[in-house]
Amino acid sequence: MTVVNERSFSRAAEKLGRTQPAVSLSLQRLEAELGEKLLDRSAKDVMLTDAGRSVLEYARRFQNLESELSNALAELRDHSSGRLVIGANESTSLYLLKHIERYRRVYPKVKVQIRRSFSSRIPSELIDGNLELGVISYQPHDERILCNVIYEDSLAFVVSPKHRFSTRQDVPIAELGNEVFIAHNVLSPYREYVIRAFHERGIRLNMDVEMPTVETIRWMVEQNIGVAFLPRMCVEQEIAEGRLLAVRVPEFQVERKIYLVRPSRRALSYAAEAFLKLVTG
Repeated sequence: MTVVNERSFSRAAEKLGRTQPAVSLSLQRLEAELGEKLLDRSAKDVMLTDAGRSVLEYARRFQNLESELSNALAELRDHSSGRLVIGANESTSLYLLKHIERYRRVYPKVKVQIRRSFSSRIPSELIDGNLELGVISYQPHDERILCNVIYEDSLAFVVSPKHRFSTRQDVPIAELGNEVFIAHNVLSPYREYVIRAFHERGIRLNMDVEMPTVETIRWMVEQNIGVAFLPRMCVEQEIAEGRLLAVRVPEFQVERKIYLVRPSRRALSYAAEAFLKLVTG
């Protein structure tokens, strides 16, 4: 490019800070590598061959791409661009909402993608590089995964304001044997805990109705079709608005921690590192 722009080997050498023989040798090596003559050396001035014109066009495109790459990396460093991919299941996604709202206010140009994943698979997806960060409700005992607690939640027994328990402050588990529970048909530590607690006490657990989303469970409980055990975070708004009521079950004082997880052996992107600092800072 410099030889063509300067139309002279000597002027190109001077501009590049090299000797003229060195520039000539570099061009010869390029021609040998491509298997084509790029310059017509029989002409008085520098003259491009057909192959030379084609190579020059690509060289300029390479230069533009290099400039674009430098600009793109600079934008990533100052968070003017980039992408953040976080894995979470339906319920744990809720714990991210306030953090994402803050993050978007600070870094509005970073694209945020929450990828729905089974909680049990998130650690392996992090290790495999399919996710940058993840949100789960258990602590994986794996040295390849680092964890930070971002929320502490509890299990809430919720009923409709029309339900017979709506005027009660407390209901023992022994009185729940005849209730229809709207269950979440996704495996989780909460689900396993509830099933085990009823089984250990010899109390019937009627889970004839199972739904794929927390949203449908909330709606069905509001309609007094059944009752449910749900993470308190998932029903805080409905309880505050009086659409659901939380009744204490003394045997179910269950709390859980929500973890933001990341790979320990791989550097985070600028976008992910900024999110981690915002959440844990």
